[in-house]
This record gives sequence, C-alpha cells and structure tokens, in this order.
Amino acid sequence: MEMFRNAMEIFILLDRSNCRKCGEKTCMAFAGAVLRGQKKLEHCPKIDAATLARYSMVQGQSTAVDDDPEASLVVLRQQVREIDLTETARRVGGEFVNGRLIVRILGKDFSVDTEGNLSSFIHIIPWVSAPFLTYVLHCQGTPVTGEWISFREIKGGRERYPLFQKRGEEAMKRVADTWPDLFSDIVSLFNGRRVEAHFDSDISVVLPVLPLVPLLICYWREADGIDSSLNIFFDQSINANLDVGAAYMLATGLTQMFEKLALRHGYTIPQK
Repeated sequence: MEMFRNAMEIFILLDRSNCRKCGEKTCMAFAGAVLRGQKKLEHCPKIDAATLARYSMVQGQSTAVDDDPEASLVVLRQQVREIDLTETARRVGGEFVNGRLIVRILGKDFSVDTEGNLSSFIHIIPWVSAPFLTYVLHCQGTPVTGEWISFREIKGGRERYPLFQKRGEEAMKRVADTWPDLFSDIVSLFNGRRVEAHFDSDISVVLPVLPLVPLLICYWREADGIDSSLNIFFDQSINANLDVGAAYMLATGLTQMFEKLALRHGYTIPQK
C-alpha cells in the first residue's frame, strides 16, 4: 500500500459536502492539508470507520493491520467480497477451486471464499489472516527477484524499524541463541530451506511466507567475544506485493510462534 501521491486520492474518500467541520473551507483544502501532514483523516467527522481503518497506515499512524488485526479483518473481508478471486488467484500465485482462493502460507493451504470467509488446516490467527487478506487485495504479482532488502528499505519501514528490530529481530535472536535446533526445525515444520550463506552469516534460511513474499533469516553465531546477531530480510519485490504493516505482522508473528515452540521444547527464552 503506497502513500497518498496527491490530494485527489484523499479527496475521493470524502463526502465533498464542504461542511467545514474539519476547520478547512472546502473538502479539497482538507485533502491538501492531509497530504501535507497538517491534518489527519480522522479530523473529518463524516469519514467512515472502515476508510479510517484502511488508510491509517498511509498517514504514518499505527496501522489497523499491525496494531489492531481483529478490527482490520472486518474491513479486509468486506473488500475481498468486491474483487474477482479467479483473476486474483493468477496474480497472487494461488488457485481458485470450488469457490475459494487457495494460497500456500508457510507450506500450508490457506483460503478465502467470495464472502470473505477464511479456512485453513492451521489455526486462523490474526497475524496470518490480516497479512493474507492484505496480500490478496494488494499484491501486484511482481515476481520474486532473489535480491534481499532489510525492513528499513520497505516503503514506510524506516520509521518502524526500531520496533521491528525489538519485537522481531532481537526477540528471534534470543530464541536462536537458546534453541540450538531452531533453524533445522523450522525448515522441516514450515517448508523452509537452508540456502547458501548470505551477508557472511553462519546460517541462512528462507521461509515461503506467501507465494511472492519469501522471508530470509540470517544468523551469526557468537564468536571471538562478539555477540550473536540475527537479521530478517525480505525480497525486493515486497514493495509491490505487500505493505509494511503486513510485513511487520508476519515477521513478529513468526517470532512469537517460535518463542512458543521453544517453550514447548523445554527451553526458557531470556527476556530483555
């Protein structure tokens, strides 16, 4: 999902009544103020909640997808009802069978029907469901490039990186430090694959989070007095196939799942 490119993209979301309740003389003036960062969409008293939820991340606010996935699911499911899932299947690398769009997520089938109803053999949890629907709605079908970028390089990622680093990379590093078999286990459990070391890392693993959104985890072991390190990378095509909020949710959701799996294996993950 991209930033607003011009005031007209904001203007079409408004009721164009020029009611002035936002403090601007016209709706077009309000749209210009939002574009410049002087106003926020919620300053319009007539804009509906669904639109606010959909566009909150465009304004650089906390997103409905990564901060309130349950609420975002309502909006996303409504939007899915309005698209052609047959065409969408070709675009997102899925298949349309018996009225359902089926997409592989971490090697498991996940599907949505024309009414926005979700189905899967795995648990339907918000950190998977919301990014999945965002992918279905906004993936442009850009092929995977094999070129990896950091979360900071995703559109809108620079401002969010400190939190992503804390809840994603640093938290996952603590799991890797504690659970020796983490990477071999996630390869077998989630259809991942060990790949040639990237960025001089000791271990590099690619996870097929979505058909056109692979995720690369690179881990450097502790050595010569230098602490271990872990970084998460995304294929360069992510800027066309997913938004920053959904990317954040997928990576941090995976981290939380790895933490739970480590606990089930009897490991205690240190908390910073």
